Order: sequence, then structure tokens, then C-alpha cells
Amino acid sequence: MEITWYGQSCFRLRDHGRSVVTDPYSPEIGLKLPRISATIVTVSHQHADHNHVQAIRGKPYIISGPGEYEVGGIFVIGVATYHDTRKGQERGKNTAYLIEFEDLTICHLGDLGHIPSQEQIEQFNDIDILLIPVGGRTTLTGTRAAEVVNLLEPKIVIPMHYKIPGIKARIETASRFLKEMAVEKPTKVETLKITKGQLPEETRIIILEPKQ
Repeated sequence: MEITWYGQSCFRLRDHGRSVVTDPYSPEIGLKLPRISATIVTVSHQHADHNHVQAIRGKPYIISGPGEYEVGGIFVIGVATYHDTRKGQERGKNTAYLIEFEDLTICHLGDLGHIPSQEQIEQFNDIDILLIPVGGRTTLTGTRAAEVVNLLEPKIVIPMHYKIPGIKARIETASRFLKEMAVEKPTKVETLKITKGQLPEETRIIILEPKQ
């Protein structure tokens, strides 16, 4: 499995020639998405920094809501959540995705804005790699993101949707989240390449360098 981050909530998950791109963004956010193709594109909600699917090359299968999907041997489960703490009354609905590549399960939380319910936690079972927003304001704060990590107990956590150079969004950096997770010197890599057998026994935080 190879995981690349392009900033905001956009990742490419690639394995054996198949790939999933999550939440592609439009140029108006201040970042430029490289020319990439995908087997599947997932969209957590219909905001311009998450639904710019026309930027992805080829003819990917678009998933933009809850349900169970199977495309080219990749299994995707969309779980209904909210963009805020008031059941969507402020910012609407959000879909979190469980993406299964053979023996690895990646969970992309989109713009999750609340602590998941017990029912939702049960749907987020056995997560290997968690992609979680930590920038606050419109999503989980660093403190709440740390609480979600403790509830879901993934093997690897990759923070997303936080302030980086170039981005116009008024969000926070990842520093609060890292402090809450008691991580002083997180592992930083350009691209994460990992197999099931390489997963750590205890939760590990990895910072991906945004590829532009």
C-alpha cells in the first residue's frame, strides 16, 4: 500500500495498479492538485475543497454517500456522519469511508465534526490506518481528534485538514493534535509505503508531507 497526501483531505491510496483518490479539491483553496488518475474517487460532502472530481483523470467510479460498494476488488463502506456537533444543522452531512484493499483497511473521516456515536464506532471496526481531520473550526479540533483516535484505536494515524503553507482556509495547524497525543517528534515521510505485516502494535502518528 502506498499513501500520498496532496493537502487538505485529498489522498491517493494505491496498491497493485488500483487507486482511490479521496476528496479532491478545487484551486480556489490555494493549493494545486497534480494530474492524477484513480479507479475510485470518494467525496465526503459537497463543498468545493472536497468534491472537485473533474480534476481526476481517467473515468473513475465516483462514490459520494453512505452505502456499500465494490469496484475492481476494492471494497468501500460509506458511513453517515455529520459536519458539525448539531447533527448537520450547521454544516450538513458528512460521509466517512472505510476502504479495504485486500488485507488493509483505511478509514477516511472526511470533514467529521463530532465524536462518533457508539453505533458509528462499531461500524469503524478494525481500522489499520486512520485519516483524520485535526484543524478545527469546521471539523474536529485537535483535542477532539485525539479523543476519536482513542475510541477507534487504529494502528496508524495520519492527520489531515490542517493549516499548511499556501492554503487559504482558516484552520489550525496540527500542533494541538500532536500535543494531545503526546507526540513531540512525529515521523515525517513524503509517501507512506506499508504492508499489513509492517503495522505497529501500538498506535503510531505519521505526518505526510503534502505533495504539490
